[in-house]
Amino acid sequence: MPNEVFSPEITNESTENINTEINETTIVSSLKIEDGVTIQKQINTLKDKLADGSVSAEEKNAYFEELKLINKNSSKEETIETKIKELCACDNFVKIEGDNVIVVLDKEESGVSTANEIMRLVQKEFDAKKYISVKFN
Repeated sequence: MPNEVFSPEITNESTENINTEINETTIVSSLKIEDGVTIQKQINTLKDKLADGSVSAEEKNAYFEELKLINKNSSKEETIETKIKELCACDNFVKIEGDNVIVVLDKEESGVSTANEIMRLVQKEFDAKKYISVKFN
């Protein structure tokens, strides 16, 4: 390796280059990252429980059904996010929690008609009635 790599001196030019490469994250991006980490932890925990030899078959079935539900919800969330992005042309975050669906838009204009369109779009994805909340940022 070149000696410059090990040089203790850091110039202002090199720190400026680093700072310009870091983009400010949005609330939607932060929510997606946080949710992804949470889901991955849940999946890993369930997989560990499924692999545990001391767990009964009934418990394993329950863990497997929970794992399937997480995967189903994640897939549905991605589908809804794509449809909302096509409708509103903005980044968004969708979270399904039981009968509740939370939608966060990375858009400052908060029109009632836009929120209603999004709620109708989301409800079309489900057979059962959902409680849908839409938040604009």
